[in-house]
Parts: sequence; C-alpha cells; structure tokens
Amino acid sequence: MVINTNISAQTGARLLSESTQMLSKSLERLSTGSKITSPDDDAAGLAVSMKFDAESNRIAAARNNIGNAISFSQTQDGFLQKVDSVLNRMSELATLAQDVTKNSNDLALYNEEFESLASYVSDVTTKDFNGVSLFSSSTLGVTIDSDANTFSMAGVDLSTDVYNQLSGLSVSSSSNAATALGSIQTAIENLASDRSTVGTNISRLNFTSEHLSIQKDNLDAANSRIKDVDVAEESTQFARANILVQAGTSMLAQANAIPQSALQLLG
Repeated sequence: MVINTNISAQTGARLLSESTQMLSKSLERLSTGSKITSPDDDAAGLAVSMKFDAESNRIAAARNNIGNAISFSQTQDGFLQKVDSVLNRMSELATLAQDVTKNSNDLALYNEEFESLASYVSDVTTKDFNGVSLFSSSTLGVTIDSDANTFSMAGVDLSTDVYNQLSGLSVSSSSNAATALGSIQTAIENLASDRSTVGTNISRLNFTSEHLSIQKDNLDAANSRIKDVDVAEESTQFARANILVQAGTSMLAQANAIPQSALQLLG
C-alpha cells in the first residue's frame, strides 16, 4: 500500500475526464441539433457539408431569380391580354365604320374611340418591370441552376411596325376603316404569336423551378445525413455518459479514500 502515488485515483480521474468530455459533447450535439460541432468530429464530413450548404444556397438564389422571371413574364402577359381586348375592339370599330347607314358624325365618334385605343397600345410599349423594359426584342438570360447557367428568355417587341402603324390608322371613312381592319388583323395575328412566346417562357421557367425544388430537397436530405444529429441515438449516448460521470465521481471519491486506510497500520 502506497500513499504518494494513488494509481487507482489517477485512473479514476482519467476515466472521469473522458466520461465528462463525452457528456459535454452529447449536450452540445443535442442543444445544437448538429453532430458536427467542431471540425475534429468529422473533418471530411464537414468539408462535404459545407459544399452542400453552399450549393443549396445557390439553388435557392436561382429559384428566386426564376420566380422573378416568371413574375416578369406574367406581367407581360397581363398587358398583352389587355392589348388583345383593345385590338378586338378596334377591329369591331373598323367593321362598324364600314356600315353604309352610318353618317359622318357616327364615323367621327367611332374614330375618336379608335384613336384613343391605338394610343393605349402605344403606351403599353413603354412599360417596364423594375426598370427592365417589358416589351423589347432583347433576350434575357435567366439563371437556372447552381452553376449560373442561363436560359435565354425570348423578348416580346411591341415597338415593331405591326403595332406602331396602329396610331396612324383611322376609321373616319369607310375606305379608311377597310384599310385599318386589315392592319388590325395582322396585329392580332402577331399578338397571338407574342402571347405564345410568353406562355412558352412561363412553362419552361415553371418546370425549371420545380426541378430546382426537387434538387434542393435531395441535396438538403444528403446534407442532413452528414451533419444533423439523431436525437434518439444521441439521447442514449447522453444517458450512458451521464451514468458514467456519476459512477466515475463516486469511484474517484472511493479511490481517494484508499490511502487513509494506511493510518490503521500506524495506529
């Protein structure tokens, strides 16, 4: 029996320290919800998780860009629907103006409404979305993935001659109305093509947005398997470490008391 070197106490203290570290680690994981609380927990896993986090954030940003592009296209189509209604009314007025029973006063009233509607079409061509022209021939590059690849969204140009000539038309006479009707019919056909282009853009962007949503879900699930703590499993580890700490504390107290028995030999 020795007094200066208590091997039992040293061993007990070391084991208690290890149990305490395990308990602290479990507490940290349970409180943060992450099983990687420091790089040494899983160095390779942390590196992969960081890349997954960055890619997931980029995908979210790309989805946001696509959402704005869809809003842009839907705004375009909203104006084009109104232009369609206007052109239909203008074609109706051009047809009414060719009625042989209409006098000059009637034609003047038709023409007044006709010119006002043509002015509306001209005004629509100047509209923008957050400072970006809604109706120009330029294509817009929309970010569609985490690598910043883009989809060229075709533009819709309302400044072409097909639409511009409307402001110079008149239904003030039967012959003018006949000429105007032909131009309006051409504009309606062109508008149908433009709305088809916008619809194609929206359809493509919607499918891309859905694809990114699925990709992000799968990426987040893979990342979760790397870094998220399994609460049930970690709770078991916590209970085990807690018991070991309590037992270690008790045993260390017993080990520290062993040298006291040497006093009995001196009595």
